[in-house]
Amino acid sequence: MLRFLIALLLLSSAAQAQDSPLLDSLLRSSPALATVLAHPGTYQLQLIYTRIDRDANNVPHFTQHTYHLNPRQYFNPASLVKLPTALLALEKLHTLPASVTRSTIMSTGVAGRCQTPVPFAAPADSDRQANVGNYIKRMLLVSDNLAYNRLYEFVGQQTLNTRLQQLGYAGSRIVRRFAPCDTAANRFTNPIAFHTANGDTLYKQPAQANPHTPVPPLGPVYAGRAYQVGRRIIHQPYNFTTANNLPLSNITALLQTALFPESVPLAQRPHLTPADYAFLRQYLHLTPHASHYSAYSAPSYFDAYKKYLYYGRRPEAQLQPGLRIFNIVGMSHGYLADVAYFADSLHHAEFLLSAVLYVNRDGIINDGNYEYDSIGLPFLAQLGQLFARYEAQRPRRYRPNLELFFQPAP
Repeated sequence: MLRFLIALLLLSSAAQAQDSPLLDSLLRSSPALATVLAHPGTYQLQLIYTRIDRDANNVPHFTQHTYHLNPRQYFNPASLVKLPTALLALEKLHTLPASVTRSTIMSTGVAGRCQTPVPFAAPADSDRQANVGNYIKRMLLVSDNLAYNRLYEFVGQQTLNTRLQQLGYAGSRIVRRFAPCDTAANRFTNPIAFHTANGDTLYKQPAQANPHTPVPPLGPVYAGRAYQVGRRIIHQPYNFTTANNLPLSNITALLQTALFPESVPLAQRPHLTPADYAFLRQYLHLTPHASHYSAYSAPSYFDAYKKYLYYGRRPEAQLQPGLRIFNIVGMSHGYLADVAYFADSLHHAEFLLSAVLYVNRDGIINDGNYEYDSIGLPFLAQLGQLFARYEAQRPRRYRPNLELFFQPAP
């Protein structure tokens, strides 16, 4: 095991991209970031800052700057996988009969172990209806795990991974529900049907099976020095080999695709419509309260919920006027990630910022003793604010027209 870990470390070091001098200088200008920057091995920080410059026709041009970016350095993507799943669920809808849309009532059956049903129902509250659109809203607004499971099952494990490979995301692998299912059970997904409000069936999708789980792109992956099962501590590294994998560069490109589809080659885009992209823009930036989504009116879903870069996770945080953040986050096993696009109408600024770090000082996985609140989330808040200040002052030849990102809800 020690020989393997040493070999993996050497391979990871060789794969790491050269740090951008601009990014390195900017990060070190902030004392608030010093603790994490001083311990790269402990916090495993990876960053991508994407500068956006518009030309005279308002066409955006992207320049990436990276810090400790390493596709061979595993991190658990957690809820980051919800964005590619949402994109491919919308794409799959277009392969079904025209009568099936993202607002068509959906039911989920059971055909194997570790599967749970969602029976047909036509509730008066359309927000609570089971359909693809509402599942995507729940995933993007509050990172709902059950909604993700329903769309993982709708798309199917084989299609999810085949399409990601076809779109150019060779390092990506989505093979798990957010449920205690083993590798074999996750290959099998539920039968699904779409219905009219009266219960008539419009389309049936049989249960699906992926013949083979996709090969782990990084080979064997272990992390930590121990892990907890119940009350027992197992004194060996935790095995992430069969887990989901989504490199930071891939999820950054997927967010750029969702927000700037024309900037991505046609062969690397899912087959979506302008209405699909408008829908994604809306729910990538909305906060739970601003969405007027009835299920998320409780105080626990505060205004800055899920906007880690810039706000951290503080219920008392006041939203910055003129600033919209379009993002997807992940938080699991001590890994903390946020991938975001910032649009600032007051300072006529925009940029993409992607960050992941590891906050598990004791090295024990699944003991719940992670430094999310003391280190990780404050770091992300300071990081987002640093780049927002930098971009607000950065000279631009052409002022960006950001109207597309400030349109009212349809």
